[in-house]
Amino acid sequence: MTTDRTIVDVIPTGDAGSPAAAPAAPVVSAKTWLAVIGSTLGAFMAVLNIQIVNASLADIQGGIGAGIDDGGWISTSYLIAEIVVIPLSGWLAQVFSVRIYLLTNALLFLLFSAACALAQDLSQMIVLRAVQGFTGGVLIPMAFTLIITLLPKAKQPIGLALFAISATFAPAIGPTIGGYLTENFGWEYIFYVNVVPGAAMIAMLYVSLESKPMRLSLLREGDWAGIITMAIGLAALQTVLEEGNKDDWFGSPFIVRLAVIAAIALALFVAIELTADKPLLNLRLLVRRNFGFGVLANLLLGVALYGSVYVLPVYLSRIQGYNSEQIGMVLAWTGLPQLLLIPMVPQLMKRVDPRIVIGAGFALFSASNFMNIYMTNDYAADQLFWPNVIRAFGQALCFAPLSAVATAGIESENAGSASALFNMTRNLGGAIGIAALQTLLTKREQYHSNVLTQSVSMFEQATRTRIEQLTQYFMNHGIIDRVDSTHRAYVAIGKVVQKQAFILAFSDTFYVLGAALIIALLAALLLKKSGPLEAGGAH
Repeated sequence: MTTDRTIVDVIPTGDAGSPAAAPAAPVVSAKTWLAVIGSTLGAFMAVLNIQIVNASLADIQGGIGAGIDDGGWISTSYLIAEIVVIPLSGWLAQVFSVRIYLLTNALLFLLFSAACALAQDLSQMIVLRAVQGFTGGVLIPMAFTLIITLLPKAKQPIGLALFAISATFAPAIGPTIGGYLTENFGWEYIFYVNVVPGAAMIAMLYVSLESKPMRLSLLREGDWAGIITMAIGLAALQTVLEEGNKDDWFGSPFIVRLAVIAAIALALFVAIELTADKPLLNLRLLVRRNFGFGVLANLLLGVALYGSVYVLPVYLSRIQGYNSEQIGMVLAWTGLPQLLLIPMVPQLMKRVDPRIVIGAGFALFSASNFMNIYMTNDYAADQLFWPNVIRAFGQALCFAPLSAVATAGIESENAGSASALFNMTRNLGGAIGIAALQTLLTKREQYHSNVLTQSVSMFEQATRTRIEQLTQYFMNHGIIDRVDSTHRAYVAIGKVVQKQAFILAFSDTFYVLGAALIIALLAALLLKKSGPLEAGGAH
């Protein structure tokens, strides 16, 4: 997608025949900044609507009468629609023009957000969330595309820092906002919260985006085979990842069929894109060193970013008994520090090699996870404070410079493909990470439970003593029948064993997240220096 830059050109002056003075830094118009800020606000809301709903899913299920298993589709429908539309956005923006496409989807996102609060049953909510996800998914890559096409190279770190607020701050702060609104006002307000910032977003985009004619003729030239195979493949894959653990993965015929469909459709999509004259996505960008390794690091960042936001609330709820508002207050410390740190990152990138900043970010993010691998029964808000703060530092440092280095050298005509691939892989990484952690948590809890059960044997004097103590406790508290008291003692010990097994399993999940970020760090080390950030001009 080609978008004209809005830059005030500075013409060098000097005597005839003498070298011209070095050009001044390009000045970006207020209208361009308004477009960037408005689009990044939209991306923030689109990402926020993933985590803000997940934090209050139980309340929503109760409000519309959905079961625990079926209620998961409230999130799944949004994620499927979002991940399908992200790769389409670059092409559709060419067809309908950036202004019409972005404004239309921003308005629809706002309307369907409010409509979700009025849903009466599960089927209505699933449909409304799917449309909300389809329109919200447009806002994420379009913000990224505007940053790398409207802004000159020297100003892109500022734009990418703004985008980082949506990519890393929104997932971290989502449970905090969702928990507070649900506990104090009701679950409906997690959808109404979009109204005011959404209206501001639409106003900024309306006055700042340039009107251009639609190019509907491109619909006839569209890569429809690629579009269809991509949509089917990604939708099937996202469903497998979201529902697999609940349905026992390949023990479910439904999951097996979807996995086969995903594999065939995505293989066909890759083949089509590599041979088509006008492909939907330029997959050959992935063989460029910086973009390829940048996408790999971004995929693993998605695994850790969304994976940690999944694991922490589950741990705090299941082990510590926290409600949604208390969980939100704990996770706030992974979000709030980023508001102070992210604005400083562009200046840091001017003074330090961005690859060093990326490496430091991944190292800190990884360390924050390794700090949680020795969890105990007393491991709660106080013990999670410093790991969460360090995690905030790591996330703030790694995203903007990684985006800048990965997209350096991307031509304007490839900006849409680069934006789609970069943002799609982060979201896909999140889905893979959550699915893997769900399965790991289940399997490791079973493993640790078996190991601990072997130690809790009736042949051990400590076990027999503990059972006798608990039996006596129950008898002293109203249970007259000794057999019933002894049975309750066995149940109590079983619950303690299971709880300890879960704590050990949660520790293992943090170990895996830390290891994934080490691999991301290694990928970042393979990036090559892309040149000074102060240099202007198109890429």
